[in-house]
Amino acid sequence: MATPTTPYDAVLRAARDVTKLDCALDAEMLGTALLGSVYAIAEEDRAGAVRDFVSAFLAATSRRRTAAATTIREIFATLVPEAPGAATVKRGPQAPSWADQLGRVRLTGTYAYGDVWGDQTSYLATFAYDDRDSGGPEHAVVALVDHNIGITKDVFVGGPAERILEQVREMCAGDELTWFREEDPRRLRGEVARHLRITDGLTNLPEEGSLATDRALAGARLALLPAPALAAVPAEPEPLSPDERTQLVRRFLDSSEAARFGLTHVSEAELPSLHFCLSLVFDHTATFPDPDPMRWSPAVAGLFLLDWVHRRAVLDMDDAAMLPRVVRAWAKYANRQRGLPATAAERTDAAIEEMVPEFVRLYTTGERRSPATAAVAQLIAEGIDPSDPAALDAWLEANRDDLN
Repeated sequence: MATPTTPYDAVLRAARDVTKLDCALDAEMLGTALLGSVYAIAEEDRAGAVRDFVSAFLAATSRRRTAAATTIREIFATLVPEAPGAATVKRGPQAPSWADQLGRVRLTGTYAYGDVWGDQTSYLATFAYDDRDSGGPEHAVVALVDHNIGITKDVFVGGPAERILEQVREMCAGDELTWFREEDPRRLRGEVARHLRITDGLTNLPEEGSLATDRALAGARLALLPAPALAAVPAEPEPLSPDERTQLVRRFLDSSEAARFGLTHVSEAELPSLHFCLSLVFDHTATFPDPDPMRWSPAVAGLFLLDWVHRRAVLDMDDAAMLPRVVRAWAKYANRQRGLPATAAERTDAAIEEMVPEFVRLYTTGERRSPATAAVAQLIAEGIDPSDPAALDAWLEANRDDLN
C-alpha cells in the first residue's frame, strides 16, 4: 500500500478494516483512538482541534466511496456531531450491520467515588446500546477529576460495565479511606465538563492513562446526560478575610493538636515564626481551584512542603524549624474538624513526618527556589531589608555590574 500523503489518507489507511469489526462499540473505540492522536499533539484548545480536524476530514473525503471510508466518516460524525459538516454525513450503501447503532445508547447509571481527603473524585456513568447484539456490551465512562490541580486528569471507556462497577464497589467497601455513592447525572456532567475544559487547554497532558485516546468517545457519551441546572461559570471563591484567618488561628491554638506539637505556649522569640508558618498554610490552600484551608492530605502536604513553599516563600532557620511542626499539627486538627477517620489523620501525619528530611534538604540547597525567591533570600542573607526602598536601591547600585 502506498505511503499516505495527507493526514486524512493516514486515517483512511488506519481504518481500512473498520467494516470487519464486530459491533458499534468496537468501531467507536477505533474512531476515538484515531482522533486521540489529533488531541494529543494539539498545542491549544485540543477539543477545538479535534472538531476542526473532523470537519476538514469530512470535507476532504466527501468523494470517497469505499465501505471503510464512508463508515469511518459516519463514526467521526457520531463522535463529534458539533463539527461543521457532521450533520450532512450519510450512511454508505455498504455499511456494516452495526452502523445504525453508532451513538444509539441510553444512560443506565451514574456514580461517584473518591478519597476521604478530597484530592480526587472519579465519576462513572454506564451506557447500553438500544440493540446489544449489534451495538455491543453495556460499557462505562470513568472520568478522574483531580481537585489539587483542577483538571479532569484521565478518562476511560471500557466494559463490561457491570464488572467495572462491581470492582469499584468492592474497592470502596474494603477501604475506609474511600467513599462511593450514586450521583446526580447533571452534577456528573457538569463537574467532568468543567474540569475537562481546563484539561483541553493544557500545554502538556498527563502522561499516564487513556485521556487522549478516549476523549472523543467520553465527550460524546457525557453530552447525552442532562445538562447541569446551572450552566453559569462558578464564581471565583472569596479568599479568607483577615478576621476569618484570625479566628481560625485562635481556634487552632486552643486545640489539643496544637498542644501536642508544642504550639500553644511558644516563646516570644518563636511567635513570629509560628504566625508566619500559619500564614503560609492559608496562602497555599488559597492557590487551589477549590480552596479550603481544612483540606489537608498526604498529597496536599507534599505539594506544600516539597514544592510550593520553596518557590514562594523565604524561610529563615527559625521558620524552617517551625514549619513541619505547624503542618503536622494543622493537618491533624483539620482532619478532625472534617470528621475524617482516624486512619486518615494518621496516614497524613506519617506522610508528613517522612517528608521532613527532604524538606530540610530542599531548604538547605535552595534548588527549588524561584529566581525571585532566591533574590530575596540573598538580600536577607546580606542584611538588606527588601521592604526598605532606600536600602534596596543602594544594594542594586552596588551590585549593578554583577546583575548585568
